[in-house]
Amino acid sequence: MKLLIASDVHGSYSAIKSLQKRMIEEDTKELVLLGDIYNHGPRNPFPDEYAPMKVAEALNKIERLTVIKGNCDSEVDEMISSFTFSESAYIIIDEKKIFLTHGHKYNENALPSGCDVLIYGHFHVGFIKEKDGLVIANPGSVSLPKQNSDPSYLILGDGYLQLKNLHTGELLSQKKL
Repeated sequence: MKLLIASDVHGSYSAIKSLQKRMIEEDTKELVLLGDIYNHGPRNPFPDEYAPMKVAEALNKIERLTVIKGNCDSEVDEMISSFTFSESAYIIIDEKKIFLTHGHKYNENALPSGCDVLIYGHFHVGFIKEKDGLVIANPGSVSLPKQNSDPSYLILGDGYLQLKNLHTGELLSQKKL
């Protein structure tokens, strides 16, 4: 199974359209969103094509979707969504136990226990690295990247974790699992 993992959409309809295109090009079976789906957040500017209802309409049509609740997501957001927001999730892929979270509670400075891979968003900067035998990754933000990083996403599957540019699909980083 191959997953596309993204984070921090912040209501950007153009980011969702780009993710839909990447899902087709990458031939992924499921989209995983690591929080901050609709709201732009009080410290962030409005993203390109800010249209939370259009984002909801597009996401509600995706058959295989996992959504983790971020610090900008609220109960009101769940009312316009046909999917559930989870606090976090564990998945097993390629015999690796992967912990998915937004990142405001668990991240590389506050590690969860019992996983081989930690994937989180929240910080808007994509990376893949290893720390004390734990693979740690962040897909960055598809709408509001920070620190001069690219809008990016992760591909998980076929024994690899890959960080890619949202607009070009260019491989930015890769780790064999």
